[in-house]
Amino acid sequence: MGKPHYKTALAGLVTGSSLLSTFVQAAPPPSLPPGQLDWQPWGAEAPSGALCKGRYVMPEYLLPPGDTPRQVRSSADSARYGEAGETILSGEVILRRDDSQLEAPQLTVNAARDRVSAQGPLALRSSGMLVRGNAAELSLDSDAASIDSAHYVAHQQRLRGDAQQLQRLEDGRYRLTEASFTTCEPGDDTWRLISNDILLDREQGFGTAKHARLEVGKVPVFYWPWVRFPIDDRRQSGFLWPTLGFSGDSFDYAQPYYFNLAPNYDATLTPRWLTEHGLLLGGEFRYLFGSDAGIIEGAYLADDKGGERKNPNDPPDAFDGEERWYLDYRHQGRFSPRLGYQLRYGAASDGRYFEDFGTTFGQQDTEFMSRLALLDYRGDTWQLEARAQGYQRLEYPLKENDKPFYRLPSLSANAAWSQDGGFYQQWYSNATYFWRDVNENLVPLDEAATGTRLHLAPALGWRKAPSWGFLEPRLEMLYTAYSLDYGARDTDRDEDLTRTVPVSSIDAGLYFERDMQAFGADYRQTLEPRLYYAYVPEKEQSEFPDFDTEPLAFSWNQLWSPYRFTGVDRVGDVNKLSYGVSTRFLEDETGRERLALSLGQSAYFDDRTIDMTGDPDTLPNRDTNFEEWYRATRNRSPLVTRLDWRITDRWSTRYEWLYDDKRERTEQNRVALNYRHPDGHVLNLGYRWELQGFDPGGDAEDRLGYNREEFDTSFAWKANNRFDLIGRFLYDNTNDRALEQLAGVQWNDCCYGLQLVWREWIDDNDTANTIADDYTDRGIFLNFVFKGLGGVGQSADQYFERAIPGYRTTALN
Repeated sequence: MGKPHYKTALAGLVTGSSLLSTFVQAAPPPSLPPGQLDWQPWGAEAPSGALCKGRYVMPEYLLPPGDTPRQVRSSADSARYGEAGETILSGEVILRRDDSQLEAPQLTVNAARDRVSAQGPLALRSSGMLVRGNAAELSLDSDAASIDSAHYVAHQQRLRGDAQQLQRLEDGRYRLTEASFTTCEPGDDTWRLISNDILLDREQGFGTAKHARLEVGKVPVFYWPWVRFPIDDRRQSGFLWPTLGFSGDSFDYAQPYYFNLAPNYDATLTPRWLTEHGLLLGGEFRYLFGSDAGIIEGAYLADDKGGERKNPNDPPDAFDGEERWYLDYRHQGRFSPRLGYQLRYGAASDGRYFEDFGTTFGQQDTEFMSRLALLDYRGDTWQLEARAQGYQRLEYPLKENDKPFYRLPSLSANAAWSQDGGFYQQWYSNATYFWRDVNENLVPLDEAATGTRLHLAPALGWRKAPSWGFLEPRLEMLYTAYSLDYGARDTDRDEDLTRTVPVSSIDAGLYFERDMQAFGADYRQTLEPRLYYAYVPEKEQSEFPDFDTEPLAFSWNQLWSPYRFTGVDRVGDVNKLSYGVSTRFLEDETGRERLALSLGQSAYFDDRTIDMTGDPDTLPNRDTNFEEWYRATRNRSPLVTRLDWRITDRWSTRYEWLYDDKRERTEQNRVALNYRHPDGHVLNLGYRWELQGFDPGGDAEDRLGYNREEFDTSFAWKANNRFDLIGRFLYDNTNDRALEQLAGVQWNDCCYGLQLVWREWIDDNDTANTIADDYTDRGIFLNFVFKGLGGVGQSADQYFERAIPGYRTTALN
């Protein structure tokens, strides 16, 4: 939710032809050709990724420096004295004092030898700055100078401009009258800042301008009574570029002001006007103190006008007249190299805040606000952790059973030891108090309790892993104790519970390999059979609460694990033997894996009687819930097939298939084909099939109510180092609809950058079991950056990289 800070400041943004015609009459002289501005084209020497066609190169001084900073050296074709005692130098005249050098066809030094008048065309060089003009007055006692019809270049800052008059003040600043400013290369006036009065302070790294207009392609687009802008990478206080948004008949304008308070802390204040909601005041404060860093941000709207609801499932007056706000504080630091801590507190006025006011892709998709206080110690043997943790779930309306549990506190102590003979011991322990603010009579009974849970999990194992294989027997003892409080809920459940469950397993595998040739290359092929046995007895858990537990969807990793649930409130019974085989093809020259193929399955010797109800004496009803009954009683798991194939250095594919060989049906299927080009081109083709009920986790409304079949295509094409074209199309074939459509362009030039993105997507309204309440949302997002001056809009870089795997955006700076 933190927003990047552009290094540009502005004030009093005004548009309108009357103001432009009344106040902004500045007319700088025409620009000089590139050859007169120290511009050198790259030619064949252009570095990789260069956006500009050349660079500014400061030539060597024509005269050596004086013996002291005040000594003046000169050279001329002829010299004579005037009637008033002045010295007149003519021809190719060169004058140097310290790091300032003046070149002119004629130069007059007054009799007092403290001022110089020059007739042009002339060139004044000083500390990486070039100024050309028609006439000049200079002081030999200070750095003061005045040049008419000036054309200037700051080599290091890569900026240039023109002015009817340029003055170099005694303090080293430059004042320009009826002047222009741009970072575009000579001959290119894509954008220019034009002002009646520009002041450049190279010492402080910023400039200011009065009655300024921004021209894009010689068309005025913005006017400022006063503007402040950076001329190097240092941060400057002032107004940042605004963010503008349009949606239907609504208008959204945000005007941030940046406070550069100190090198290690700063702040931003952002008034924001939304025609459908009113005035929203936002702010952000960032700090860095040694190893500690933090940020606090938020926004507040005193009286929401309501406006049109984005979510059609909400009542039209859902938030009329209400306060809308959010707050997010994040801090992390270290007391020592081993001891660190984190703080986090987030809150929002309601579950629709970020849907209504989020200004970026990421903010609009915010699902919860975290709260955390964490103390973390990492030693060689022991890892200790103390935390208080919770979060606000951003749903509207928020049901009682969707409110999350808080951990107040949660204390963990974990350790590991190992011996040379292969023996190892592990210790895991956690004590947590779970709490949440609900009406106990409105939630399921197993979620109605609050209280303390103690969980201890010591483990003993032995692992032998020679080059030809491995063997690892392991025994773990899970002890869990509860002290519960059901509050106002009337129940005869026991409030003090304990459970002890042994978890035993044996994991074994062999490695075979051979050398081979294929496709004209040498490979080393491996064959890796593996057996895994796990036994966990059933234990009565029907009165145990559900604080943090969900059943796991089956996967390749589940073959080699004894656990059937996340969390520790349920320990699933299992008696299984998993068997599998993998083969890999490794390139002899590089050792890189070219292809890996794996097959595996589990055979069950007993039914799995423990589900979320925790009752070992019952199974799901076959007639009313056949799929859950089948999952608990089947004697074989799905057959899992995995393939990872690097077809070439650029093409790769990944395939995963879970197949029920008894019922002869696919339970899950995933296919991905990826292309990665060294120049940054990306292509992703994906297919996904998932049987309804395959993932048993979550509440009923969080589980799919249909067979999922999706096609996913995304790409990024970097035509050159300037132009990127991106797109994504995610299609729900089951329901014949596009889940997401995205198209965007990025243009990165020498002096400006542009991102333009169109996105349309389906919001499932936090329910996966039905599409009846789904709705379509869309938006157009623009980010325009004037390099050296800042940008208008919002950056979508992070979202692009999430939506298009493998794509890396080019920074617009």
